[in-house]
Amino acid sequence: MTKFFPISQPSITEKEISYVLDAVKSGWVSSLGPYIVDFEKRFAEFCGTRFALTTSNGTTALHLALLACGIDSDSEVIVPDLTFVATANAVAYIGARPVMVDIDDETLCVSAAAIERAITPRTRAIIPVHLYGHPADMDAIDAVAKRHGLIVIEDAAEAHGAEYRGRRVGSLGRCGVFSFYGNKIITSGEGGMITTDDEAVYLKAKRLRDHAMSPTKRYWHDEIGYNYRMTNMQAALGVAQLERIDELMSSRREIMAWYEEGLGHFEGLRLNRNAAWARNVYWMVCLEVDGMTDASRSRLMAALRERGVDSRPYFYPVSDMPMYLAADTPVTHRISQSGINLPSYVGLTQQDVQFICRQFESALAGIQDT
Repeated sequence: MTKFFPISQPSITEKEISYVLDAVKSGWVSSLGPYIVDFEKRFAEFCGTRFALTTSNGTTALHLALLACGIDSDSEVIVPDLTFVATANAVAYIGARPVMVDIDDETLCVSAAAIERAITPRTRAIIPVHLYGHPADMDAIDAVAKRHGLIVIEDAAEAHGAEYRGRRVGSLGRCGVFSFYGNKIITSGEGGMITTDDEAVYLKAKRLRDHAMSPTKRYWHDEIGYNYRMTNMQAALGVAQLERIDELMSSRREIMAWYEEGLGHFEGLRLNRNAAWARNVYWMVCLEVDGMTDASRSRLMAALRERGVDSRPYFYPVSDMPMYLAADTPVTHRISQSGINLPSYVGLTQQDVQFICRQFESALAGIQDT
């Protein structure tokens, strides 16, 4: 039987197993324990921020970040139309309105010009997403934010370790949020993190994360809070992964280079971007096919699966979802339907990638002939 290559799988070694087992044996299995403290401290150092706060997942991290930054139900928050739906959902959780705007064709991240056009008197914040591991153009976005007095919250869920002009994502806005879901650059199974230099934001998010319990009067709560905590077992896995993050990022760059060798010369195909000012961490191998439609992409993905290769479509425009308002985002709509992600997980060999590239070429030729 042909080997099957999934779109993603975590890289788990004896280090991760040892740390998680240590957490279990210690008895600190819930939301208190030394691994949580260690993970927060090390992740803040990694990103170059004063503070980091663990959460139960990336979406809850974004929800807390919005609340801690004072975004309320009278607010509008600008988000890119090409992103995982959680970016918009977190805004909707607080009753605010997510405003979807178009992306920049050169980065796949939110366009600063599109942000400026969408600003109204109710706009309070911008959430740039560092999509598929590539940083957004933060200088341009910050310039817009400063002109209009807006808060910038980075959605770095897919971009651990990515750099913008030599600075790591998560340190470029009022705060940043990360996800440690099983397919991310590093994982804690589920889990998230908020990074910030703003002590008031950190303390507010920390309080809300723990049911808004008073720091001076135990079991006293003077506002609605949430149970958005990470467990010590998850943090143990996260610490082990963070200790390996340079190795994991290096492996992803090597895998991307193999894809460039295998597919980079084909006319009508475009692989991952990498702007001169950016250091992409290639969370997903991205491939856009000229003239691809949603229907032809579905046929291509089915043909790949028959050949033992998993794939996934680019995110659909958030503004096309029935719970949100339609938006005029032509770049998002064009790129969304032409894009496909191929396996990119650490552990792939050069021979594996060569096989995947051959299967992609064969599958694409097959659907183009029909």
